[in-house]
Amino acid sequence: MTRKSTLASLVAAVALSLCLTACKDTKTLQENEQLKTQAADLQKQNGELGNNLATVTAARDALTKENETLKAEIKASKTKSTKKKVASRKRRRS
Repeated sequence: MTRKSTLASLVAAVALSLCLTACKDTKTLQENEQLKTQAADLQKQNGELGNNLATVTAARDALTKENETLKAEIKASKTKSTKKKVASRKRRRS
């Protein structure tokens, strides 16, 4: 009788452990799929950010060149319009 109950307990324990292992595997697989999805999404975002960075960098470089050109134009126009100041006439007291 004790052998049968021991054997039955052993079989029940093995069956429960297999069920728990299967549940853990299912959870692990689900988590793994979620992580794969998140990794793919992050890679996509990384690519988009890289493209945005390249665009912003090109725009910055263009603005820097334009700024330098405008500064040169301002400097050139200032040197052309420089005139000698006329001495002011002061009234002298007598």
